[in-house]
Amino acid sequence: MATVSKTFLTQPADVWNVIADGWLYSGWVVGASRIRDVDALWPAAGAVLHHSVGAWPLLINDKTTVTASVPGKSIELIARGWPLGEAKVVITLEPVETGCTVSIAEDAVKGPGLLVPRFIRDPLISVRNTETLNRLELMASGGAGN
Repeated sequence: MATVSKTFLTQPADVWNVIADGWLYSGWVVGASRIRDVDALWPAAGAVLHHSVGAWPLLINDKTTVTASVPGKSIELIARGWPLGEAKVVITLEPVETGCTVSIAEDAVKGPGLLVPRFIRDPLISVRNTETLNRLELMASGGAGN
């Protein structure tokens, strides 16, 4: 899995508040264009977030499902964007003295994305998730989700 990490000057609870508000997902996840619906149980295991990916007018409507969640610490997702495929995404929050270190690990698990060789796929995922972490940090430090 391609993994990127960043230390935020924000407490884990503030970061989790952004992750736990499914309506904010498209504000920090690169590639998610809009949120169409969020299960009331989000971010509990089994909850589904209905999103669109791409840029208007070329949007794909699909969903992301929580496969595991430890509130305030980690969330594991299956993010779908067919016809491109599906990816497993694991986000972890680790408290540090100045705030927390947030990591995102991701890789394709189904579909055409698996045809892209790992030496090409991993750097592309890493660049996207580096920006995702930048956006998540800005939202958390700005009080989004509170």
